[in-house]
Amino acid sequence: MEIISKALFWVANSLLIPDIIILLLLFARSLLLVGSFYNQFMTKRKNDKEVNDSIRQLSPSNLRALPAAIPEKDNSLFIKYLRDLLVAPVNEAHIEFLISNFENEAEKDLSLSKLLTKIGPVLGLIGTLIAMSPALVGLSTGDISGMAYNMQVVFATTVVGLVVSAIGLVTLQFKQRWYAKDVNSLYYVARVLLDKKQV
Repeated sequence: MEIISKALFWVANSLLIPDIIILLLLFARSLLLVGSFYNQFMTKRKNDKEVNDSIRQLSPSNLRALPAAIPEKDNSLFIKYLRDLLVAPVNEAHIEFLISNFENEAEKDLSLSKLLTKIGPVLGLIGTLIAMSPALVGLSTGDISGMAYNMQVVFATTVVGLVVSAIGLVTLQFKQRWYAKDVNSLYYVARVLLDKKQV
């Protein structure tokens, strides 16, 4: 039994360094995500100012006003698919295909935020529990400096894991709302296009 316990302890301790390295990589990736999220936010604000009113006032009679309101460059996923929707053949199958593709690409964009939200606390907890063991050993043997060092690792892994998770969660919440609104707008434009075709 003692051999098994020592083997288990060795395996757990050997995971600490990979855990810390992965946590640091995820923290760096989450900082990059913050930058790209801010850029996406500013682009969305600009696009909403230019396009939202045109979509809100859209009807089969004034359909030509919408293409003029769209930015010239495809600066976001929504603008790209809105442009494709306006130039594509107007039939339900093709419209459903385009909107499904939009939802798939939106889900792909959300995958990093979802990963950070779930994996950050897990890796933080793993680092906390692994480093706690030598800290308790240091406490029992009177090695205060060793215990203090391990407690630093305990708190650092927990904090970094929670920060990574918080960044993932905040970006996920915002992006989910954005994409839900974009899907509604695409469906509305598609409905107007189909109504015009039937007239």
